[in-house]
Amino acid sequence: MDAPRTPAEALAFLARLNPSGIKLGLERVREALEALGHPERLAPVLHVAGTNGKGSTCAFAATALQAAGHRVGLYTSPHLVRVNERIRVDGVDISDADFGQAILDVLERYPSALSEPMTYFEFGTVVALWHFARVGVDVVVLETGLGGRLDATTASPARVTAITPVSFDHMEYLGNTLASIAGEKAGILRPGVPCVVSRQAPEALEAIAARAHAVGAPLRLEGRDFELAVSSSGRLSFHGASWRLDDLSLSLRGPHQRQNAAVALACLELLDAGGIHVTPEAARRGLATARWPGRLEEVGARPTLVLDGAHNPAGVEVLLASLEALYPGRRPHCVFGVVADKDRGPMMRALFPRCASVQLTPLDTPRSLAPETYLEEARSLCPDVSAWPDLDAALAAARARAGEAGVVLCTGSLFLVGMVRARVARAPAPQGVS
Repeated sequence: MDAPRTPAEALAFLARLNPSGIKLGLERVREALEALGHPERLAPVLHVAGTNGKGSTCAFAATALQAAGHRVGLYTSPHLVRVNERIRVDGVDISDADFGQAILDVLERYPSALSEPMTYFEFGTVVALWHFARVGVDVVVLETGLGGRLDATTASPARVTAITPVSFDHMEYLGNTLASIAGEKAGILRPGVPCVVSRQAPEALEAIAARAHAVGAPLRLEGRDFELAVSSSGRLSFHGASWRLDDLSLSLRGPHQRQNAAVALACLELLDAGGIHVTPEAARRGLATARWPGRLEEVGARPTLVLDGAHNPAGVEVLLASLEALYPGRRPHCVFGVVADKDRGPMMRALFPRCASVQLTPLDTPRSLAPETYLEEARSLCPDVSAWPDLDAALAAARARAGEAGVVLCTGSLFLVGMVRARVARAPAPQGVS
């Protein structure tokens, strides 16, 4: 593969890497980071794994760290519209010029990436860590991509780790039981490094605890060591090892965000105790101002247009509880799209009976499942289901059915959320992977 010579050519090089390629293992990433002089060691890291909620947890923590006066690097995936969203410093996406230059820097120092290309996620992780070191961040917040034990982000040492709720997803890579999936997620644990753990199913918690015992990682467990409680008046308060915070407000919507906020606060407590200064007031501001698009996000009115990236059964259950809390008595008109390698059945069985109508749409990815292939299955779950040739037609049908007073919900895949956001915000067309 020819080496790119300009930032624009470098971005094109990244886009040509297989966006769906997955190679579990740390050897390639560690080799690249060594060639780069170990940029992953230049700033303390908060490393977050889990199945659902890890992105929101990272957003809460990163915003609070910034409010405390730190220069914060945030690396998350997937993106919704532009790949630049994955690499942020103080809440700002990396620019095309800086992104392209970082890719050129990495390829110059690690030319093996040209002859033996890494996966899209592996290479993006290395570029992110290089960029954070180059611009001199004070602290890095890393979200795992898949699993934990062999995830590219795990090549970076952590000061604090966290595991959000574990549920069934990516079973072809992580295993078919909650215990096996949780064991893979718990691969981010390090000797002596504290790990904050949200409430888990018993078998998941048992696997995490076993890994913690094996490596000597102290655990802080939700419900035992920290809690975000709701008073009878609806006010939120956090009780941790040292912090007591009352009258908290959350910028991210849905009851499930209380758990994500609790995990973030427990992580911030540990970071503060470890020398990365965070005041309770900065933590409070972080919870109140964090943004995480595509999660119960309202992007339109008359009818209300809601985007949510739920793409597994646990995510759908959380979505349904949130819809009932936010829009009581209003059955949504759903625009639904899914990729072929997802277990759509449990999602559909939970979601579709709760919808007034369902409009099936294809996605802008080769992984998209054609709507007509599961139309009859969908119709067995909701009386008003139609398959459409594209998103614009599906959206128009949902809006017509909803009327001005209704709710249109777009869900099933982050691909779909990115497609709708691009249309609503008149943003550039989605690129790379989401």
